[in-house]
Amino acid sequence: MVVSAAAPLPEGYVPELGTVVGDYQLDARCAEKCWQMMQDCRAAGWGEPMICSAYRTQEYQQMLYEDKVSRVLWSETNNYDDALVLAGQVVAVPGTSEHQTGLAADIMDEAYPYLNEWQENTRAQQWLMAHCAEYGFILRYPSGTSEITGIIYEPWHYRYVGEKFASEIQNRGLTLEEYVAWRRGR
Repeated sequence: MVVSAAAPLPEGYVPELGTVVGDYQLDARCAEKCWQMMQDCRAAGWGEPMICSAYRTQEYQQMLYEDKVSRVLWSETNNYDDALVLAGQVVAVPGTSEHQTGLAADIMDEAYPYLNEWQENTRAQQWLMAHCAEYGFILRYPSGTSEITGIIYEPWHYRYVGEKFASEIQNRGLTLEEYVAWRRGR
């Protein structure tokens, strides 16, 4: 399932959830796999991965989006329509966020608790990027793919697609959008 501005979630979509750690929940099919991936990273001595965002309700996504629109209006533009577009490149419009599927988690290295491009240089991210497919996850928004995904590069955003598909996507170097189109023969 691709969830994006071009492919929003069905109205009222709510996944069956399982707890990863603390208050963080994911789809029940991948919660334990996410926890195991983070534990294996720690055990391998590659840093301290920690979840900073997982499943989000429609209401929570709405609040995040509206907050981002306000910050963009304050700092980048006075044009409301432009602010909506700019905000949507960083915080998904409600109904189009992968976090609402319960299949996406933002994971950062505890040693560098900032969600920016430098996150890719942390030991935890290097391990996660190399091994996430073994657990059924992909790095969802890779560097240089914003024109395809519509979202900025996020070296912390992992999406569960299952082990088989994650391996194919990673081995082919594709985004989820490209992979789905390839599978459909386009």
